[in-house]
Amino acid sequence: MHMFGLVPTLHLTKVAFACPDLPRLQTRIAGRVEAGEVRVVTRMRPKRAAELIGGSLYWIVKHRMIACQQILRFDDRSDGRIDIVCSPDLMPIIPIARRAHQGWRYYEIDAHAAQDVDVTGLGELPPALFGKLAELALV
Repeated sequence: MHMFGLVPTLHLTKVAFACPDLPRLQTRIAGRVEAGEVRVVTRMRPKRAAELIGGSLYWIVKHRMIACQQILRFDDRSDGRIDIVCSPDLMPIIPIARRAHQGWRYYEIDAHAAQDVDVTGLGELPPALFGKLAELALV
């Protein structure tokens, strides 16, 4: 948490598998809303789950974080997996370059960093070009 306890600084990132763009992600998330929540299945409970509640699940599409949802809690499932229970509100963000990964990853935000500015300009690259640069480990 931020030193004033108001701004969560620990979040998760997850790749939106086979999702080509923000409108499709919005449609996908809207289709999963049940009782005002969205459940995202994962195999492992984060060790830092308590710190993540109130944080966000950031979605990666085409090597860019493009949107997020608030994490409400983590629920155990009968099949041994875990539900990341999120708010149904998907909030678009200024794209931030990120490599693809499997499962989820922790994402810590520096409480003093500007959240609405992409100083690198990588978020503005066309997805195909950014993807090629990421494959070459240049971004």
